[in-house]
Formats: sequence, structure tokens, C-alpha cells
Amino acid sequence: MAEQDSLITEEMQATIGVESEPWTLEIDKTSVRMFARSVGYTDPVFYDEEEAKRAGYRNLPAPAGYLGTPIFNPNRASEARGSRPNPEPSRPLKRMLNGGTDVEYTGQICAGDILTATNHVSAIEERQGRLGEMLITTSKTVYKNETGETVAIVTGTGIRY
Repeated sequence: MAEQDSLITEEMQATIGVESEPWTLEIDKTSVRMFARSVGYTDPVFYDEEEAKRAGYRNLPAPAGYLGTPIFNPNRASEARGSRPNPEPSRPLKRMLNGGTDVEYTGQICAGDILTATNHVSAIEERQGRLGEMLITTSKTVYKNETGETVAIVTGTGIRY
């Protein structure tokens, strides 16, 4: 595509790498058990603290895909959404598709942990697809525990067409 025909505006470019305000999530025993039950996990480490400790965990481990429940504070409602609190620039294409989500675990997450998450757009690119122009946005959400250790990085891809 020619430079002047680019779907990626300067305003969109300016969002790349800009970190969101942090939001807080908690990992509690009830939520661990409920999530594990809802996705059909039967391993006792998700339900019984003694089994979890025998298996080498500090407490009930967070099941794969569960990264906590946002702590709701009505005075700071944007934190409870678990998303970028700042509005994103408008995009020229309106149809959206989830291009995939990848979760990289870099540490142990267990009941009792309090996580802090931040999000940023890591890349924006345009491609030509069968249905026409596509705008592909990659974002990363980094989860850290109370000691500041990164315990998970979620990479999400959004496709507009």
C-alpha cells in the first residue's frame, strides 16, 4: 500500500508501547475452585489445599486461563474492567475478529495472590486478505505478583476488516 493509503494513523502509531494504568486482581480460593469446576478440571490440587501443598504449590493453584478477579472499587470503575482505561483511537475498519490469545506463564499463581496488570499495544500492522484490507493489532497484558515478579504475559491479537 502507498504511504498515504495506510490504515494506520499517527494517532494509532502513538499508542504503541504506551502502558495502561495498572489494575488489581485477586486470586481467592472460591474463585479458583469455581473456575476449575466450570472448565471441568477434576485434579484435587484445585480443590484441596493439602493436595495442592503435597504437589508443591503454596496454596490452590490458579487453573490455566484464570488470572484473577478484578477488585471492584466504585470510585475507580475503570480498574474493574481489566482493560485500557484510556480510550483508544478510532479504527477505520469496523468488523472485528479475535485473532488469538496466548498465555505465557512465567511464575506460580496461587490462591491468596494479588496481581497487578498493565496492558499496552505492542504492534499494529495492515495486511490484504481475501475480504480486503485488514488491520491487525497485537497487545500484551503483563501480570505481576505482590513482589513485582512477572507471573504471566498474555498476548492478544485483534483483527479488523
